[in-house]
Amino acid sequence: MPAIPDPIRLDPRGRGARIRRATPNPRGGLDALWLIEVDPLAPAPAELSAAAPEDIPGAPPPSAPPPPAPRPSATRLRLLHVNDLHNHLADLPEGPQRMAEIAGHVARARAAAGPEEAVLFLSAGDDHTGSIFDELLGWGAADFTLDPGYRALSAAGCDAAAIGNHEFDRGAAQLVRGIAADADFPVLSANVHSSAHLVPGRHYHAAALAEAKGMRIAIIGLTTRVETRVGQPSDPGLAVASPVAVLERLLPLVAPLADAVVILSHCGYGGGTHASGKATVARDIGEADFALAETAARLTRRPCVIVGAHTHTRLNEQGVEPQNLRHGILIAQAEANGRFLGEITLTPGEAPQARLIALGQGAEDRAFAAAHMEPMIALVRDRMAQPIGFAPGDGLGWGATRDSRYRGECALANYMNDALVAELAGLPGGAPDLALLNGGSILAGVAPGPVTFGQWFDVMPYSDEVFILTATGAEIAAILQSNARRLLRPDETDIDTGGFIARGFLQASSGLRYRIVPGGTAAKARADRITLFGQPIAELAARRFRIAMTTYLALGSFGERWNGLPIAGGVPGDLPGHDLRALPSQNTGLVYREVLVRHIRATPRIEAAPDGRLCIGDG
Repeated sequence: MPAIPDPIRLDPRGRGARIRRATPNPRGGLDALWLIEVDPLAPAPAELSAAAPEDIPGAPPPSAPPPPAPRPSATRLRLLHVNDLHNHLADLPEGPQRMAEIAGHVARARAAAGPEEAVLFLSAGDDHTGSIFDELLGWGAADFTLDPGYRALSAAGCDAAAIGNHEFDRGAAQLVRGIAADADFPVLSANVHSSAHLVPGRHYHAAALAEAKGMRIAIIGLTTRVETRVGQPSDPGLAVASPVAVLERLLPLVAPLADAVVILSHCGYGGGTHASGKATVARDIGEADFALAETAARLTRRPCVIVGAHTHTRLNEQGVEPQNLRHGILIAQAEANGRFLGEITLTPGEAPQARLIALGQGAEDRAFAAAHMEPMIALVRDRMAQPIGFAPGDGLGWGATRDSRYRGECALANYMNDALVAELAGLPGGAPDLALLNGGSILAGVAPGPVTFGQWFDVMPYSDEVFILTATGAEIAAILQSNARRLLRPDETDIDTGGFIARGFLQASSGLRYRIVPGGTAAKARADRITLFGQPIAELAARRFRIAMTTYLALGSFGERWNGLPIAGGVPGDLPGHDLRALPSQNTGLVYREVLVRHIRATPRIEAAPDGRLCIGDG
């Protein structure tokens, strides 16, 4: 196996791939670590060059500890892995301590491993966005406290993590703060590039070469192109290259240096449009794990596995499932939100083994919980328990909400849209006339009784800001025509509306009223009887209106296809979708959830009902 050089000065042109020694997570399972940088847009480099830290702007000097004492080389690799944790580190207020349970499993596996077994702990990304712990991240330098996901993973001995699309929800500058403060492991993505804040070689890396008990493992990170928030005003250059093209350039360089290869793929299970995990019908995932497996199989004979993420898919729960061995390469994924810990075992000459370890079973490492989780829980517990309002009835509960958000008028969406418009009445630059919200942004209902901040967070856990788009009456009519085709139709009775349906069906505020005529097929569906503030839309065709919506919608809603691509989510016929990105837009900088919480505090009664703003029928 080729030797790994100590740092030397790189050719100042810096056109090739670079490798330099770094310090592993002191709580992890590695004896040595090298970090690899590759420009995803440059031609394929012929070889790796050793790089001194001064060749990488702002990179800290790597430590150079003495080599570990000689020991037998490991012949078996065990990978413990998580994905899409979304900061579900503990179920508050008194539920399972998921991260403490993960830490216990990792510690016990490492303690039980003999000299023949190397144990690595990895995350395949989306460690952020989705729980009350997000509040510790803040939205800027002034309110950043800590990065709970990265801090907990570091303490649990994580050896490397991929960058997922939700890592960018609060902007790359905030991600950089989290990495700098709390990531004691390398953060990997070979295909993210051109950020104004996230610097390759300093904050993240294309790949890593890890050494544990004499075994070398190449770890490559890849990020989805489909749902990463690029093009935001705070970071206009941020982009994501083709994961397949980047893997084709990188894998031949790093595989010869390793005994085994791990691809941390935050690209999704399947390929193209595919239904699995949280998607109850096919969603757009683009280049993903199936294509990566085919590519890797062509390029290396080293043992190789794909540790996947993004689609929240439960794979290999009771052992390797045959459909997940593609071209001889195992694809694994551990669902999401800390429900499972994945385990993969690679032994030379044997078929890979895999399983999922169910979490939430009460097997926490109590010492870990006390030392690392309880201080963070204390920071968010008070905020979570704060009362903000009161729901007098059950009309906004999950039973009333889960179906209606995709099939027609949704009372909870009515409340949220109308509250947003009301709260922004004094917005500098002009109040919004309307608000639009995609049904998939509502993840829980509001139960009757007192409502706390934590309960409202469960309704809308995503990290969205408020954008204002400007559209004419004619453009609004075109948006509604596209929306009519996205409706979950009356004859689609076998679709689980509790899951994610990637059609982007929109709900509107009260100033907009119309009817959807489903027609015989989605292609024949249409919107009619459209009025704005009581006037027919035809009379307002040239008038401009300001529409408030989430970051997600304003950026084209990615897989939900308000970006001009054919409507997805199981709608047949490749029907063209409207492109919201073409409309003039302004980011207010206001956090969507905080605007609604402010409104609730001022007007605590949380109630709404269907009022006929959307009717479904042919009459």
